[in-house]
Amino acid sequence: MVILKVWKNLALVSLGIAMVCLGGCTKRPTDNELELLRKEASDRNAEIVAQKVKNNQEREWNLVIQGQTATGKTETLTWKQLQELATVNINTVDANNIVTPKKVFKFTGINVNSLLQKFAIQSGVTEITFVCYDAYQVTIKVEDLLKYPIILAVAKDDQPIPREEGGPVYLVFPYSQHPEIRNKYNEGMWAFYVTNVIFGTEKAKVTIGDRQFNLADLDKLPQVTLTENVGYRVWWPSGKVKLQGVRLRDVLSLAGINLNSNNSVIVRGKPPVYQKNSRPIELATEDILKCDIILATRWGEEKQRITAKMGGPVTLAFGDNCSSKTKNQRWVTFVEELIPQP
Repeated sequence: MVILKVWKNLALVSLGIAMVCLGGCTKRPTDNELELLRKEASDRNAEIVAQKVKNNQEREWNLVIQGQTATGKTETLTWKQLQELATVNINTVDANNIVTPKKVFKFTGINVNSLLQKFAIQSGVTEITFVCYDAYQVTIKVEDLLKYPIILAVAKDDQPIPREEGGPVYLVFPYSQHPEIRNKYNEGMWAFYVTNVIFGTEKAKVTIGDRQFNLADLDKLPQVTLTENVGYRVWWPSGKVKLQGVRLRDVLSLAGINLNSNNSVIVRGKPPVYQKNSRPIELATEDILKCDIILATRWGEEKQRITAKMGGPVTLAFGDNCSSKTKNQRWVTFVEELIPQP
């Protein structure tokens, strides 16, 4: 796309030269003049592309604050607001820089401690979870966020952080200033492209059309227990785990949705990767009716609530009686919405 734009600009320059010559030009432009025109076109193209990238970043990359905040309301910080809040500098190695692992960079960002002060946490909240674009999540203890300058970085050595290096919002730990923190939070905790910050764990809430169901609503439905090797990405025990929840078909029935052979249902979770229209998690009616596809709300022998650390409070799970094709779909975390398809 960029190359095409460059050649388009160069073509316009050449056309301009040709039109001037048609009007009585008797001297061809020199090689230096042509090179200058090409450079002007290339520079202009670079400006257009850079502005487009900037505009997209400002329009699309927000940070959502939710969960057990003082108000309990969801708040969204725009890219402009994030830039204004990014006043803290941390000089540290980058845990994901394997080429020069000892090199120290200057990261500029938002001290997570300041977010705790800005939005305040409800009494009893001990953990904060950071959710990423690709559905990866990490959780940090509040006591460590208060003790250490852990930041959501938006710049690295005064430059925007590229996507492949964790940007535009990158969770950074002060390894160089406080090497002891590495023992608590290893390299896997440096979260790339953070989109959501969850204080504690949200209340369970699943939307279907214009109706919304909470945990009490789901608990009234027949409960199902699966014992499976879970397909969630991180922070679950290895081996078989007990999951308790309600069948997807029962939740849809509660919402008044009548499934037929032509229907399907899209399952959407909080992370943006689950919301992409190009690759939705879409389940066929046949699978929903014939096998155990559940919205899990509890896990383990003691039927504990599924916390934000594990992708809760509601997750999607598949039983052994589902086809391998169905089970191999992503096990959605942070489930928020079911969208019936006609």
